Amino acid sequence: MLKLSDNELHWYVANTCRQEKKIKQRLDSMGIENFIPFQQIARKIHGVDKLIEVPVIPNLVFIHTTLKTCMSLIQEYAFDMRYLRDRETGNFLIVPDKQMNDFMFLLDFSKEMVEVVNENLKKGDKVRVIKGDFAGIEGELIRVKGHKRVVVRLEGVVSLATAYIPGSFLEKIE
Repeated sequence: MLKLSDNELHWYVANTCRQEKKIKQRLDSMGIENFIPFQQIARKIHGVDKLIEVPVIPNLVFIHTTLKTCMSLIQEYAFDMRYLRDRETGNFLIVPDKQMNDFMFLLDFSKEMVEVVNENLKKGDKVRVIKGDFAGIEGELIRVKGHKRVVVRLEGVVSLATAYIPGSFLEKIE
């Protein structure tokens, strides 16, 4: 169990109401590492087609900091957000570094080659990609739209599915 004096860096997940850009700017200006994936989409605004930047995962902000800083963002700096909590312990949800790194890699690699999928997937075999663009990614093997994909799941937050991956590119993890 973490204590307020804990100075270890962890990935925390916060929920915000359409404040992602504003929060990212504030965190960046404070020198706090964060991750909010954005994508450009075409929208018709007042009859004119425009490209606008929107979050890939609406309302979520990933923050790499200490527990003490997490608390101060809300208490001292009045950030408009709530941290997601672990359902079992009630503590702030912490995403393990390996999971977060895989998650960021998939979203940074190509937003067209990953798909945000329903979090309520049936659990499958744990696998590691051993060949190809996604080599090193670990997750669960599932079928989405009839194709084998690897899902990187941030428990209680979101899941991402890769593009089709041939079975020969995968190894089972015990």
